[in-house]
Amino acid sequence: MTENEALLEIEEIRQHLEGVSFVAHRDSTQVLPTVQERFGAEAALHWLEHARDLFFHDREAGKAFIRNTEQAVAACDCLDWVEQAAEFLRWRGSYKALEAFMPQVGEVYAELGPEGERTWFELGIRWLERHLDSGTSYFRTPWRDLAGGKGAAGMEELLAPAEKLFQERRVALGSYVTGAMRVRDLVGPEGLDQWARRGADILQASRQRGEAYFRLESAESVGLLLEAVPGYRVREHARLLQMLQAAWFGRAHPFAESEWIPGEGRPLADTDGEAIYLPAVFPSREEALLAVFHVAGHLEQGTYDREAIEALFAEAGMAHPPLEDGQRITWRPLYAAYGDELFRFQLLFDLCEDLRVDAALDGIIPGHLHRLLRLAEAGGEPEGNAAPYWRLARDSVRGALGEAELDARLQPLLEPGATLVDAFRIANRLYEEEGDLPTPDMADRDRAYLPGRGPNASRPVYPRSYGGEDEEASGADDLEESRGEEAASQEEQEGGETQEDPDWSMPPEETGGSGGRIGAGINTATAVSGKRRQRRADQVGVGYPEWDYRDRDYKPDWAWIQEKPLDGADPSAAAEMLAAQGDTLTRLKRALQMQKPQRPAPLRRQLDGEELDVEAAMDFVTEKRAGNAPEPYVYQHRARVERDTAVLLLADLSTSIMAPCESGEGRVVDRLRAGMLLFAEALDTLGDPYALAGFASKYRDSVSYYPIKEFGQALDAQVRGTIAGINGRLATRMGAAIRHASGRFAGVSAERRLLLILSDGRPADYDDGGDPRYLHEDTRMAVKEAVDRGIHPFCLTLDPSGSDYLPAIFGPGHYLVLDRVDELPQRLPEVYLRLRAG
Repeated sequence: MTENEALLEIEEIRQHLEGVSFVAHRDSTQVLPTVQERFGAEAALHWLEHARDLFFHDREAGKAFIRNTEQAVAACDCLDWVEQAAEFLRWRGSYKALEAFMPQVGEVYAELGPEGERTWFELGIRWLERHLDSGTSYFRTPWRDLAGGKGAAGMEELLAPAEKLFQERRVALGSYVTGAMRVRDLVGPEGLDQWARRGADILQASRQRGEAYFRLESAESVGLLLEAVPGYRVREHARLLQMLQAAWFGRAHPFAESEWIPGEGRPLADTDGEAIYLPAVFPSREEALLAVFHVAGHLEQGTYDREAIEALFAEAGMAHPPLEDGQRITWRPLYAAYGDELFRFQLLFDLCEDLRVDAALDGIIPGHLHRLLRLAEAGGEPEGNAAPYWRLARDSVRGALGEAELDARLQPLLEPGATLVDAFRIANRLYEEEGDLPTPDMADRDRAYLPGRGPNASRPVYPRSYGGEDEEASGADDLEESRGEEAASQEEQEGGETQEDPDWSMPPEETGGSGGRIGAGINTATAVSGKRRQRRADQVGVGYPEWDYRDRDYKPDWAWIQEKPLDGADPSAAAEMLAAQGDTLTRLKRALQMQKPQRPAPLRRQLDGEELDVEAAMDFVTEKRAGNAPEPYVYQHRARVERDTAVLLLADLSTSIMAPCESGEGRVVDRLRAGMLLFAEALDTLGDPYALAGFASKYRDSVSYYPIKEFGQALDAQVRGTIAGINGRLATRMGAAIRHASGRFAGVSAERRLLLILSDGRPADYDDGGDPRYLHEDTRMAVKEAVDRGIHPFCLTLDPSGSDYLPAIFGPGHYLVLDRVDELPQRLPEVYLRLRAG
């Protein structure tokens, strides 16, 4: 084929695409010159033919192919990947796999060469042939994680046990691969094979247990992994550590085993104000000793004393959570006040309080600060945004030892009478004056601590009475039994899988909604006997019944809603957000024009109107000439036909939205803000009545409902700024929020009423007793109540496991699992437009 013939055919395909799809024509026109310039006209024609075929096969597949072409062209010296992309035409619904294949293919080719790239592709295609979702999981997994530093051979090594598992037990790759990568990185290929064989045996006994094992969600799997990880095993040395505590402090605080799993960040120690929670394995004996002494030092030096916490919250100018005997409290409100900078403040606050405590410990344990400094310098400073904070902490220890000049602002912390409030005041001064410090994410934060240190109050704590003695306990025995007891208490009624309480296992800013991609289970019972008894409920606000599936009846006035305004409005951020989403908003407005009537629909044969109805006038004249006496219905007028739809968007504002996106760029809350803002702009253009609200909860008597925009309220700068200032908080008691939101439709006149719920995890709260089914069933009943009132709930979730529980709550077809959080801003308005059109 000559170049001119190729160009002619290219033009014919472009004209065809222009008549079929604006998006396909526009995107292919932008990319085509890149392909043609690099490989010539005939290759460009070949590429365009495949782009057209993929687009007609599946719109999303075509878009993914076209939009990732430029980076593939830049990295590859051939077009083999074009033929590879065409392979995805063999399966309907394979666009998700292609969407994951295209962004990686160029990078794989550049790093591994054509042979390595071909191996990577062929492995994925074989999995697509076996099982579509498994193939999708393969291509969605970053290729470097699959390779494990060994290139294509590492991928084959990782997947060899998976192929046996699929052939013998039909285990999907998605259930295997994430856990397998972590196991391989920790214990090597031989350990991986042993782990996989053990999993196959468990799977044969119980499929649910087996799949939980492969996802590293079962005690069996984690236990096997802990046995293989090298390091200093705390359980084996618990009695020694207790004796050392008793020697230095005159008493030993009990031990419990934390929920740390190898491969999930640094093993850190923390406390709930009573016990010291230790990971199963520390990197070294020295770090284990420092960690025990450091956390015990916080307990001895008053960090968690009731009076100190009360003074801390008073200094911050805020009310703290209820303080009953035996009631856990959280420091989250302190950090939430710092918004996007909360990790920056937390690190500075912890630096100050850790220096105060460790300096006091140095007077009790000779050489404590020297040991801390020696171990820190031996390990070296971390990379990235963690480094400046690590250096500040190290330099503060040097200063306390007199080996360097101590920052004058930190000097008061070395005084004998220094308190937790002093650390808080100095941290606020550092926060204001050290503005050039970078903003860390959660991973940066954990790397920024010196050995033996970690986030303070990372789990809710039981405040201690000043000078009170702990109950006598054998910490070694507690540690030996704690994991088994926790696992037993967390058994779910359906399936026997365990879920962890994020208040205990995750930083407080990253929790909310059990089982979600972003959040984690809130599964620690508050209703327990003895010292940690059920909290008393405050009946403030609006009370709603709550369904208890165990009694098959409602609990009257059980969940209480308090309406609260959202603070932290940021109109300037809203303007920046709209500018950044300009292209998306333009596309949405084009779609809106297709749903808005473009011209009035005529009402014909009227007694009066704006214009003559020609056909009716001719009939009138004919009848008149025939001698009849017809009525003069000879006019017409036009009335605009509008769809009569009202919608309320209810957003889950639990703290899990503060987590980073899987893409590594920004956080979930950034996409949530953009999505709600575009939704509001779209609805404002469309003219449908709409309202916006958020919700969060902390216990049944404290469900917060945040009105952002009411029906009939204008979309002004204040509303836009409120959306731009949204932050996460607490948990997800969804049923109560749905009941309250349903009442908002009472004064709205609309033929169709939609309640669009945006969530990122399961319904869960701190007092659900560790029973995930409890709030699932209540939410299901709240949805049914809404339907009975003529309201149509629909859930858009960011939780990849949403398909496991949403059908039972909302019903098939009344939910959508959004696979990629980055797509939320454009998908949220699009989902509404589809619901509205339907």
